Amino acid sequence: MGIPQGGAPAPDITPQIRVVRGRRVLLDSDLAALYGVTTKAFNQAVRRNIERFPPDFLLQLTDSETLSSRSQIVTLNRGRGYNVKYLPLAFTEHGAIMAATILNSPRAVEMSVYVVRAFVQLRQMLASNAELARKLVALERSVATLDADTRRQFDQVYEAILGLMGATPRRPQ
Repeated sequence: MGIPQGGAPAPDITPQIRVVRGRRVLLDSDLAALYGVTTKAFNQAVRRNIERFPPDFLLQLTDSETLSSRSQIVTLNRGRGYNVKYLPLAFTEHGAIMAATILNSPRAVEMSVYVVRAFVQLRQMLASNAELARKLVALERSVATLDADTRRQFDQVYEAILGLMGATPRRPQ
């Protein structure tokens, strides 16, 4: 993804993008690490500016959603049966960019570009896969047609050979 002005290469965050309730999101802990702050400080900043995060920018994960992604979430609390003190927040692409604006640090502003690029890259991969799926369906149709045509041609050749041999041609199936 290139090298930000700070000199260190930006991490590839595309694998961290998850689908929650049909939306592509990044978790608060992933964004906090990317933006160079603790998850606690990150979430405090979000809560202080909650009016900037409408429901299509920010989701609070449920217990079951948190359990399904617990291997990637590391905080405290044994009370729920997993190590999470607070249920994680999940940010859509727009929410992740809004979070960079409330942090107002050079690192956050710089990394917001990489967040946008990761979401764009994911959209391109999904579009590419959709196009590939369409081509595969078309190929399957043409192979099915080819198989039917090839079978018909084979039957004609077979009947012709039987006719040359003087054998009784078989009945079409």
